[in-house]
Amino acid sequence: MDLINIAIFGGLVLLLVLRMLPTKGVKQITTTELKSYLTNNNIQFIDVRTPGEYKGNHIRQFKNIPLHQLGQKTNALSKEKEIVVICQSGMRSNKASKLLKKAGFKKVINVKGGMSAWN
Repeated sequence: MDLINIAIFGGLVLLLVLRMLPTKGVKQITTTELKSYLTNNNIQFIDVRTPGEYKGNHIRQFKNIPLHQLGQKTNALSKEKEIVVICQSGMRSNKASKLLKKAGFKKVINVKGGMSAWN
C-alpha cells in the first residue's frame, strides 16, 4: 500500500511541475525586458487577470482579457502579430500562453513574475 501511495504522490508532483514549466515555443521575458517592448505598436499586449485586479493596477498598453474569457476572444487577436501576456505572478499568463499556442498563435511572449515583478 505504501508503494502505491508513493507512486500516486510522485505522479501528482510530476503533474504539478509540468504545469509550472514554461510552455514550449513561448518566449519568457522579465519585466525589465518588457519595458523595451512597450513602445512597439505592432505588439498585442494582454493582461489575463480579473477586471478587479486590472483596475487596481495595470500597464497602460495592456488590454484586459481575463483568462477564463481568452478562449472565446482569440478571434479578436491577430495571429500574425507578437502577443505579450501578463498576469499577477506569471502562472495564469503561462496558462494563457499555452492556450494561445494551441489556438495557432506563433509569436507568444510570457512575462515572468507578472505584475508582482513590475516596478
